[in-house]
Amino acid sequence: MTRSCYIHIPFCSHICSYCDFSKMYYNSSWCNRYLDALEKEINSYYKGEELETIYIGGGTPTSLSVEELKRLFTILDQLKRTKDVEFTIECNVENISLEKLKIFLNYGVNRISVGVESTHLNILSFLERPYTKEDILRTISLLKEVGFENINIDLMYAIPGESIEDLEQDLNFFLALDIPHIATYSLMIEEHTKLGNKKIEPISEEVDEEMYQKIHRKLESSDYKHYEISNFGKKGYFSKHNLTYWRNNEYYGFGLGASGFVDGIRYTNTKNFHKYEKEEFRQEEEIMNSNLDMENEIMLGLRTIEGVSKERFQKKFGCDLKDKYEISDLLEKGYLIETKENYYIPFSYWYLSNEIIVRFIGVE
Repeated sequence: MTRSCYIHIPFCSHICSYCDFSKMYYNSSWCNRYLDALEKEINSYYKGEELETIYIGGGTPTSLSVEELKRLFTILDQLKRTKDVEFTIECNVENISLEKLKIFLNYGVNRISVGVESTHLNILSFLERPYTKEDILRTISLLKEVGFENINIDLMYAIPGESIEDLEQDLNFFLALDIPHIATYSLMIEEHTKLGNKKIEPISEEVDEEMYQKIHRKLESSDYKHYEISNFGKKGYFSKHNLTYWRNNEYYGFGLGASGFVDGIRYTNTKNFHKYEKEEFRQEEEIMNSNLDMENEIMLGLRTIEGVSKERFQKKFGCDLKDKYEISDLLEKGYLIETKENYYIPFSYWYLSNEIIVRFIGVE
């Protein structure tokens, strides 16, 4: 049964240099037309389940006006929720306001994710993020004053020109904010982004790995658990919504360019606004057969500290994982650890996880 839902808001007041998500400049007329289409999509596909997690992402949801946000939440009121639902919305430092935060509270939002990325003006300029360290401090203080406790902030690293010392300063600043969840991302320079179009070269893999290891050591020594390759949380604050993805559970994806996994079908929505407005929501659909679903179970599960559950795999697919995949070499070399309950990649090899996963599922 589907227990989670992602809603995509593609509008932004500005476009960041690295962004590869479905996005467009904010326009009030287009926004209202988009909300019309979003409501139709939800009405067409939502089946009335009680949802355990809801996540509004983007784009920049907080680029919407107060009235547009109210309308968005009114549309989402039809989504039934469990009593302990985790309800997240992404926010940007430059367009959070007290009035918008009060709207979030009134409509049941209980988790905020803030795209901070860095505190250094030269890096923020490179990423085209329009705020300062002082703005970040004011934003986090405002969130706490309003009553939000479950807060995530994003850290981006491995940025051309960034030093280990720069990263150290960012980490110290983030820790001083005293928030319960930090998501960390190595900069990926994608085609068709501003950075990609400028042919910006990424930093070396050696420096990238050094930064990754430093983040791990620093946050783990400060009461954060590195529970997924890119995510750190204090006890009780792991992202329930993201765990839906990593546990290969089904979820709705509504909105332009959104992806979902419902009734054994993985789908991706169109990124074309005009098609979406004409209710041509789906761009691609793929029916998951047993082999594909097994691969997803492994690829997603091995991103986490808990790994792939033997019992869950047996119940779901009717076979032992070792009967399906030849993994003795990975186990012998220590790239993979087997316990009574699961298989997982030890942290010392997390940086190589993609290669290990390919080797895991590459031979049947």
